[in-house]
Amino acid sequence: MSADLALPLALAVPLAAAALVGLAGRRPNLREGLTLAGSGLLAAVVMGSLLPAVLAGERPEWTLLETMPALALRLRLEPLGMIFATVAALLWPVNSLYSVGYMRGNREGHQTRFYVFFALALSAAMGVALAGNLLTLFVFYEALTLSTYPLVTHRGTPEAMRAGRVYLGVLLATSIGLFLLAIAWTWAVAGTLAFAEGGILRGRLGGGAVGVLLALYIFGIGKAALMPLHRWLPAAMVAPVPVSALLHAVAVVKAGVFAIVKVLVYVFGLDLLRSEPSARWLLYVAGFTTITASVIALRTLQRGGNLKRMLAYSTVSQLSYVVLAAAILAPLSAVGAALHIVAHAFGKITLFFAAGSIYTAAGKTEIGELAGIGRRMPWTMGAFAVGALSMIGLPPAAGFVSKWYILLAAFEAEALVAVVVLAASTLLNAAYFVPIVYTAFFADGPARAGAPPASSAAAHGEAPWPIVLATSATAALTLAFFVWPELPLALALQLAGGSG
Repeated sequence: MSADLALPLALAVPLAAAALVGLAGRRPNLREGLTLAGSGLLAAVVMGSLLPAVLAGERPEWTLLETMPALALRLRLEPLGMIFATVAALLWPVNSLYSVGYMRGNREGHQTRFYVFFALALSAAMGVALAGNLLTLFVFYEALTLSTYPLVTHRGTPEAMRAGRVYLGVLLATSIGLFLLAIAWTWAVAGTLAFAEGGILRGRLGGGAVGVLLALYIFGIGKAALMPLHRWLPAAMVAPVPVSALLHAVAVVKAGVFAIVKVLVYVFGLDLLRSEPSARWLLYVAGFTTITASVIALRTLQRGGNLKRMLAYSTVSQLSYVVLAAAILAPLSAVGAALHIVAHAFGKITLFFAAGSIYTAAGKTEIGELAGIGRRMPWTMGAFAVGALSMIGLPPAAGFVSKWYILLAAFEAEALVAVVVLAASTLLNAAYFVPIVYTAFFADGPARAGAPPASSAAAHGEAPWPIVLATSATAALTLAFFVWPELPLALALQLAGGSG
């Protein structure tokens, strides 16, 4: 199959899976089999047809709709989009396997609706990854917001509906009020919305206007969860764990930081941003978000609070690593940003999978309830430890590789602020992850008011096998990235070569 033809197929496969799953709703085994088949087929299309072409230097293109020559819905795949598409396509089958175990194990309602909208969200995420211009990126960005809203509100409780309103309100307000305005301004200045190596604004915009337009893009892309536009992410933690994994690792937040890096590299161009003092504020905003979110995560640990809430603020912090790296404005920093998209995806989905495994097997959601649980759930907490190592940035986990390149770029560009932020956040990450791992394996749980009887607490073991298998698989991917980083690194180096 040609790479050009594979582009629309990558959008069509999840759409077809959504339709077939909806038709098979009354036959759970068929429904879940179709979900697994659709996710596997998407992985085959992306990794079998698109990935080899981009690695060979090709840039596949396909026009979906053209109303006028300069305003078209057009797909064009380049190295950064290939990284995002590969992550989404690789993790959807694993998340689907996990979802089967989780949704059945917890007897969740409306499972057909869940699988349908999950597939629709993956199609929108692929559209974001494959977008060849700003208009296409915006359309699929909005489609991703709308398709994930029913997943955030899946349980239909008052808390879930409130979270859904925050989710929809923040993301639509920022994208329509700021992102769309930035796109219109870009069109007026450059006369094109097509992504181009070296940027389309170089030589067309200067002075304080660069900083203002940059702000419209950065805060308009609310899915990147930069403070103060991050509230939607912790709020969305009321959703089932497979949705949290989708939000944090596979699609939504990755779409945000991906879009920011793509705008910096292909719309502004790093040369333009380096030459304009009005653009230097981004490094400080990303650094502030990184540190502040880490402090909130640490406070959640100290209070023995909700594990998913702590992981949510960890995500806010880790996402800002990507923005921080890109804001260093050196070609090597683009490599670090791209690699951290992959490293964070593998590590964070492992952590959320582990949290869901604990909830399914033991009914526990609070950090203060996890003492000794590693001895009853060694596979789950072993995987959690691997994900934690990656978030901290220690070998032999994926996060070490991406942080290493970000740190090298910071030294290369003499960006002392970035070096300090990386060092401080690494210590903070260790401060809130290491105690959980230690307590899970080596501490005895104290008697707690309202805790289940000791007999029932001791009776549970691991979660159902699909959950454990999926969690172990993502932990293995996190380790494999450290040992074999060549594939994502090759794509990241292509990105750096065209960053300008």
